[in-house]
Amino acid sequence: MKYSIIIPAHNEEIHLKDALSSVLRQTLQPSSVIVVNDNSDDATEGIIDEFTALNPIFQKLNIISSHLHMPGSKVVNAFKNGLDQLQVDYDFLVKLDADIILPDNYFEKIAAIFNNHPNVGIAGGIAYEQDESGEWKRNHPMDNDHVRGAFKSYKKTCFLAMGGLRNAMGWDTVDELLAKFHGFDIHTDESLKVKHLRPIGKAYNKRAKLLQGKAMYTMRYGFPITLIASAKMAWKQRKLKSLLDNLQGFFGAKKDKAPFLVTEKEGDFIRDLRWKNIKGKLLG
Repeated sequence: MKYSIIIPAHNEEIHLKDALSSVLRQTLQPSSVIVVNDNSDDATEGIIDEFTALNPIFQKLNIISSHLHMPGSKVVNAFKNGLDQLQVDYDFLVKLDADIILPDNYFEKIAAIFNNHPNVGIAGGIAYEQDESGEWKRNHPMDNDHVRGAFKSYKKTCFLAMGGLRNAMGWDTVDELLAKFHGFDIHTDESLKVKHLRPIGKAYNKRAKLLQGKAMYTMRYGFPITLIASAKMAWKQRKLKSLLDNLQGFFGAKKDKAPFLVTEKEGDFIRDLRWKNIKGKLLG
């Protein structure tokens, strides 16, 4: 299968070389790798230049944007700029962060998943992060039908059906919900252990704390599901404040009449799916 990778990179001089080297080691090589230098003011661009000189699969795209690392909008905007530059056809498309180290056979196995499971629209491995002792441990276990936004692979038919990625916080949840709306499955391979070099959320701006609740509003969760999801999140994090932040973000978005990320029909599907999952866990 043919595939292309788009890597948004903002001030990634510490991790980028390791990430791109892991792409070069893949047993199934990509057709192209577009690295989007998103307004970096460190050595990021120089590292990209090293790899474009090393192998023609690498391409550099420089863009100008805000230095603030707001979840969702900045990274998806960079990804979309890279997508606009893509000039080769693909069977699946990869959104990859610049702080990821992949197993050497990662995309060989992703290609096999798409080949062997026609209904799978989004596939990926499992994120591992290094603890204080240096041991790589699975990052806070999640449902096995969720692929982390840092390393998502999309079958072309699925990506086109869901209309690409939404430029907002929650993009890496709404994409999977929309994939399911269009009849596609999500697949994670637990044997694919992906090293995430930067712990999740470390680069986020403090103003981002309300965006999770806003995302739940714009995904048409409604208040009851938002309350349940936020309470679960607060319990996992042992932080009551995250519940309050989410609710503040939700009602702030409602007051401001923030635009929805999905249609009414898609929203109905999403709420039905969320209630089904909640009831399944309560009964199961």
